[in-house]
Amino acid sequence: MSVHGVDVASYQPTDFATSGQDFAFVKATEGTSYVNPHHAGQAAHARAAGLVVGHYHFARPGSAAEQAAYFLKHAAAKAGDLLALDWEDADVSGSAKDTLLRQIQHEAAGHRVLLYCNREFWLQYDKTSFCGDGLWIADPSASAGHPRVEHSWTLHQYGESGGLDRNLGAFASKAALTSWAAKKPASDGTPHYVPFPGSDWFTAGRRSPVVAAMHSRLVAVGCDHYHSSSNKDVIGSGDVASYEAWQRKYSTQHDKGWTGAALKWPPGKESWDALHVPES
Repeated sequence: MSVHGVDVASYQPTDFATSGQDFAFVKATEGTSYVNPHHAGQAAHARAAGLVVGHYHFARPGSAAEQAAYFLKHAAAKAGDLLALDWEDADVSGSAKDTLLRQIQHEAAGHRVLLYCNREFWLQYDKTSFCGDGLWIADPSASAGHPRVEHSWTLHQYGESGGLDRNLGAFASKAALTSWAAKKPASDGTPHYVPFPGSDWFTAGRRSPVVAAMHSRLVAVGCDHYHSSSNKDVIGSGDVASYEAWQRKYSTQHDKGWTGAALKWPPGKESWDALHVPES
C-alpha cells in the first residue's frame, strides 16, 4: 500500500482539490526574499481537509543560516508538519545543499526534514547521498512508486494532472505517515528502521548519517572490526570487515549456509533488514 499527495505553489488555487489525498506540500519561501503569498491559505486548506501538511523552501545561493531562519519563520510549521528543501538551482552546490539541510534540521529538531530534487540532481550533482530524513525524488518519466534511483526514497513525484503535481509516499497508510511525521513509533509500537538502500549505495567513501547508524548497530551486535571511532559516517575498511562479520554471524544463527559472495561486502537486503539500523 502507499499514500498519495500533491504539492502546490503560488500559481495553484488556495482551494486545490484534496479528494483522495493523504498529504500536501505547500511552497513557503525561496531564498531570503520571497514568500508564497498564498502559503497560509493553502496550508490551512490542506489542514482542514485532514491532510498531513508539509512546507517547502526553494534553495538559492546564500547563507544557510539566513535561509533556514527565513523559511522556518514564514512556514510557521505546527507539530507533525513536514519540512522540505527544494534543490533545483544548479548554483547551489551539493555541499551547500547538505549545509542547508543540516541547518534546517538543527533549527527544527521536532520536524522531519526531506530533500526534494529531480533525478538528474540526485545522480549528477549530489556527492553525499545526504537527504535529511528522507528523499523526495522527482522522476515523472517513471511509473508511480518506481523512481529510477538506487537509494531508498520516501516520496516520489511521478507526474502532473488536474493542474497539480502528484506524489506517492512509501508508507503503508496515512496513519503510518502521520506517525513518522510526528517522530513517533509506529502505531503497533515498533520502531522505524532504515530501508535497504540498494547494494550499489554502499560505495567506499560514502558519507551519510545512515553509515554512522550502521556502525553503531554493528558494534552493538558484536561485530566490531573498527580500528578507530573517527569518521563514523564515512564508509571505510572497518565497515566492510564489520559487516562481513555480521553476515557470517547472521548466516550461522539462522542456518542460512551462506558461502562466497553471500558473505562478502556489499550488504544484502536480508542481512540489512535483520540488522535493524534505526532511523534518526
